[in-house]
Amino acid sequence: MQQLKILVLTDHTNHSKENSLYALVQAMRKHPLCAQLDVATRGFEGNHLFFENNQTSSLFACKTTEDFAFSADGEAFNKKIFSTSLRNYEVVWLRMPPPLSKAFLDFLIQEFPDQLIINDPAGIYKTGSKAFLVKFPDLCPPMKICTSIADIKAFKNKFPIVLKPFRDYGGRGIVRIDGATVWDGKEQMTFDDFTKKMEGKPINYLGVKFLKRVGEGDKRIIVVNGKIMGASLRLPAKDSWLCNVAMGGSSHLAEVTAKEVEMVQQINPVLSKMGIVMYGLDTLVADNGERVLSEINTTSIGGLPQIAQLQGKPLVQEATDLMWNYITKKMVTA
Repeated sequence: MQQLKILVLTDHTNHSKENSLYALVQAMRKHPLCAQLDVATRGFEGNHLFFENNQTSSLFACKTTEDFAFSADGEAFNKKIFSTSLRNYEVVWLRMPPPLSKAFLDFLIQEFPDQLIINDPAGIYKTGSKAFLVKFPDLCPPMKICTSIADIKAFKNKFPIVLKPFRDYGGRGIVRIDGATVWDGKEQMTFDDFTKKMEGKPINYLGVKFLKRVGEGDKRIIVVNGKIMGASLRLPAKDSWLCNVAMGGSSHLAEVTAKEVEMVQQINPVLSKMGIVMYGLDTLVADNGERVLSEINTTSIGGLPQIAQLQGKPLVQEATDLMWNYITKKMVTA
């Protein structure tokens, strides 16, 4: 098979030295089938027209070499810059943080139909809503789509609940309700005050039963081309019930249970048909002690180099080999 050119789309402005992009890029570019691997970032001023205004003629990328690595000033993205187009590449790899607007994802689909884009933009949009979880009710805690105060009231009258905005991420916008008490972020109020606060605002939440054992941690399981790569356990900060690292939580190595393997086996065929190659599943401990599905994440999945280091295994190399297996199969059957 002929060598292929790959373009990675990212946004480096919030990267840290822990970001997975750099290790993944280095492993991807060293594969025998890689002819060239370039990176275009939304953080480069000259790319605003492409990423924000969906103009195909305005895109700048940088070439990746052995010295492509993180630095606080983003130096790697300011060297060897050249004008290009997605049409110059056979494969486009979306490694951008959420949220990704529907307009941008539709733009990629419509303007670049001949490129293999991973994860698939249409699949990213469909799975990017918390409402996607209702497809797997047997894997999740009790849930309800809430589009009105009446929906919320009916659901919260059954048990304490959490409201998750359909398209927020990183723990943002989450509301917890226990009887007549509401925690909107760190702000505590009555349910009546919350109702008044929501007057005139759109209500689009996934309501989920609040799990009393949430303090036992949120486990992130990373899957690439159907194979489980590893997992990390995110524990909430002191005096918090939110496990997100962005909200002060901490991350630790974890094992994947037999039930979680079954979850992946049930979910992966659905995601695979949608063009989702690399994704993360999050699980929480239910009141009965078993882990249940709480999130599916299909945008810029991180944490793999850290899990690889803790396990002492070459997981980054294995993950990129699995990516290349997917790419070559798609290219042969296209």
